[in-house]
Amino acid sequence: MEWEIVIGLEVHVQLKTRSKIFSGAAVDFGQEPNTNACAIDLALPGTLPVLNAEVTAMAVKFGLAIDAEISRRSVFERKNYFYPDLPKGYQTTQLDEPIVGKAIIMLELEDGTEKAVRLHHAHLEEDAGKSLHEDFAGMSGIDLNRAGTALIEIVSEPDMRSSEEAVAFLKKIHSIVTYLDISDGEMSQGSMRCDANVSIRPMGQEELGIRAEIKNINSFRFVERAIAVEVERQIDLISDGGTVAQETRLYDANKNETRPMRSKEVANDYRYFPCPDLLPVELEKSYIQSLRDSLPELPDAKRKRFGGDYGLSNYDASLLTQERPFADYYELVAAECSDAKLAANWVMGELSAQLNKEDLKISESPLSAAKLGQLITRVIDGTISGKQAKQLFELLWTEGGEVDQTIEVKGLKQVSDSGAIENMIDQVIAENTQQVENFRSAAEDKRKKMFGFFVGQVMKLSQGQANPAEVNKILKEKL
Repeated sequence: MEWEIVIGLEVHVQLKTRSKIFSGAAVDFGQEPNTNACAIDLALPGTLPVLNAEVTAMAVKFGLAIDAEISRRSVFERKNYFYPDLPKGYQTTQLDEPIVGKAIIMLELEDGTEKAVRLHHAHLEEDAGKSLHEDFAGMSGIDLNRAGTALIEIVSEPDMRSSEEAVAFLKKIHSIVTYLDISDGEMSQGSMRCDANVSIRPMGQEELGIRAEIKNINSFRFVERAIAVEVERQIDLISDGGTVAQETRLYDANKNETRPMRSKEVANDYRYFPCPDLLPVELEKSYIQSLRDSLPELPDAKRKRFGGDYGLSNYDASLLTQERPFADYYELVAAECSDAKLAANWVMGELSAQLNKEDLKISESPLSAAKLGQLITRVIDGTISGKQAKQLFELLWTEGGEVDQTIEVKGLKQVSDSGAIENMIDQVIAENTQQVENFRSAAEDKRKKMFGFFVGQVMKLSQGQANPAEVNKILKEKL
């Protein structure tokens, strides 16, 4: 039987505020357990929440960026459940009246096709604490540093049909929230987490299958792997005559498997009701407009501009605009060297390879955009060859220094003097008379390969410093 995969995502994005959603406690990552938790986070009697205004602004910015419906009135509710890292016994969230409504997210897949994914809504809520199991023999430790951290939960409709589409959706959300600077998007630190609702159904069937929810996946790669292994599990289960249980599962990256966590609750299980301690949030039209006016250039607009202004292919423009700092770096390089295509080749090629090799972000690059632009300029004006440029890149990356000074000190300057190159060519021809005769008597289709021999000999004689264009030009005339 052919199966169709059905995927919906719930993406939890930690908002980039200095304090929590309902308290003044700090949200610094990596602090000692329970040092960033105040009386409100600990749910001590008599404490009352106060909404962080910046959280509302960030949520509205996200909604405007995706052209979603913005709710002029939104309501906080209590989601009641017991868990050790939830000291209040409920989570303050939004259900019936979320701050961001419906929208369409357009994805561009690797094969160039587009996919529309409907957004059901996005709502504000507080994060829970964290249970720590590794350091306590037979027990768990509770760290409430994260309790009360501001989140926006972005909920899609079940419109995705492959793990590739799910990863593309997640990357699109990551790109938007980081462009807006409302989240750092650091998945390794829990700033962005994803729950994947996965089901299968026979191809052509309208009714949705029973879904399993895979909780708290924290990398693009793990999202792809978790969905793939869960789909395989469900197909095997149904093929063997079993049924899929509606449950919450965890993905174990080490074993590459999902395992049951608990039965899947529905809204009634949580006994939602409006939070009596928080008034509804009502937004003026002028407030929403002021936030709209403050939006930066967003990924899709930047991609189109890169294609138009710089003449880049859609593929190149998409790669360069996935992350705002990367796009900013590229624009500085292009402005410095005045060759947008060559700048794109270097940024996506040599620079990206080195960043990936050392697992660095673009902001951590030891080579500034200005210096890379100067390096490319020296290739354009013929001061250095492409091969020398790669040597120069390596030197600047590892040792630092200035571009022109390094070229001079390391003797990387290309020989472009036609007289010097002509002398070297004469020497090569004199030392290889038989090869010259063979070349001159050879058919046209054989000459190309034979010509390469002479170029190689000249470059060897010049220790790689002869200008290849000049070598080719003069050598053709001489032969």
